[in-house]
Amino acid sequence: MQLIRTYLPDEDATRALGGALARALQPGLVIYLHGDLGAGKTALTRALLHAAGHQGAVKSPTYTLSEPYRILLDGQPVELIHYDLYRMASPEEFLDAGFREDFNGHNICIVEWPEKGEPVLPPPDVNVLLEVSGLGRTVELQALSDLGLLCLERLHYPPIP
Repeated sequence: MQLIRTYLPDEDATRALGGALARALQPGLVIYLHGDLGAGKTALTRALLHAAGHQGAVKSPTYTLSEPYRILLDGQPVELIHYDLYRMASPEEFLDAGFREDFNGHNICIVEWPEKGEPVLPPPDVNVLLEVSGLGRTVELQALSDLGLLCLERLHYPPIP
């Protein structure tokens, strides 16, 4: 498992990491975002989407559970779906909504509060752990598959020594 750890002192650093992640995306990638309320999961996703070329608003899918976006990767359209499972009462809601079908090897799926979807949620390629630390955040990115390893190898963001 490859790890990258770094400190994000402010919103600019969060946007920079989101931009670096956008440039490292691959079709089929599944990213889990872990962290308490206010840890920066949606802010990181918003930065990633804007850096990937999405022009409109990026809202948290807290009540809708998912928000789809169309982005271009290497000139090819790709569906990126942002999930927020915080309000899900049970993993069966994930299945009943048909979300599992979105994890098809082509779409990019970013999941906030993935623990709410266990054990039916497909496994991640990359885990992102965010934690409030002082005025900023610490972040750890973990590659958990070959696709996740490729993503982190393509990530150009300086880790803390």
